Amino acid sequence: MGDHLKRYVAPDSWSIARKVNTFVIKPSPGPHNANAMPIAVWLRDHMGFARNQKEVRQILQQRDVIVNGHVCRHPAMGIGIFDIISLPKMGRYYRILRDKKGRHKTIEIDETAAQSRLSKIVNKTLVKGGKVQLNLRDGSNVLADSSYATRDSVVLSLKEDNFNSIIDHFPFLEGNVAMVIGGKHSGVVARIKEILPVPGSVSNRVILENESLGTTFETIDDYVVMVGREKPALETWGIEE
Repeated sequence: MGDHLKRYVAPDSWSIARKVNTFVIKPSPGPHNANAMPIAVWLRDHMGFARNQKEVRQILQQRDVIVNGHVCRHPAMGIGIFDIISLPKMGRYYRILRDKKGRHKTIEIDETAAQSRLSKIVNKTLVKGGKVQLNLRDGSNVLADSSYATRDSVVLSLKEDNFNSIIDHFPFLEGNVAMVIGGKHSGVVARIKEILPVPGSVSNRVILENESLGTTFETIDDYVVMVGREKPALETWGIEE
């Protein structure tokens, strides 16, 4: 398998020009899923910090790009929703979200907001010593106690003194606030009105209320990420453009 793919088959979530060149870099195995966007595409096509692949490599070799608290040095490393990208030498910080068309959307944030990140719990496993390991949507893992449930969200610290420790927790419960990250309601922040379990391997249904519009809609729990309790943790969670 090569390191590139043709631009016209690149995921729509990348939102890149299709006809300027034939090929584009392919994300390496790692964080997120097949829709992960390579950091090289973000630096060059989305942000304009580089004009070509050579400049991307120069930026990364200088250790100028930090993703979720880790220095990024590989141009094919994938980034995805809720990732925090820091460019400390420039004093610039960003969060990756989704817009209503399911495309990656970059939101500039301040340094304080860049000191934590949110992730959804997709599974739990028991590891050596009887400890509980939370398996997160972005592919990372964190040790915790048994008070966290699958489909909950956790907020992890990116500060050096307590890196990757849980500092907040948003349960997957009726009445709490969630962000939809897939389907036709992608990017909408709404309150869960009802969770409808579905027997078998089919995804559960979730009824949500968009309080800003006074409407309700339905989606599946795979598309739901908890972002708050009574109100969203941050006002910029919603992308309504």
